[in-house]
Amino acid sequence: MSDPSTYWLNVTNIALGLITLICCIAVGIGIIQELAAKRKKSASLSKLDHEVTDLVASFGDGHAFHLPTLGVTMADGGEELKNKEER
Repeated sequence: MSDPSTYWLNVTNIALGLITLICCIAVGIGIIQELAAKRKKSASLSKLDHEVTDLVASFGDGHAFHLPTLGVTMADGGEELKNKEER
């Protein structure tokens, strides 16, 4: 240890070793956080899936809203029933 070049070589190696250890710890923490976020997202989507399944099951025949005064509606506009009866 009395040789100055050996001293600075040892100090540099220790510093690089500490930096490497800090980087490995940072990567490990990042991986743990990512896994926790994926687990949390999966759990929330699972809960949403159960809610949607319960909602769909509650409507029975697939008609979400039964409004007799609204009449027959079609998403594309469709033809009115009166026009078909007049033909």
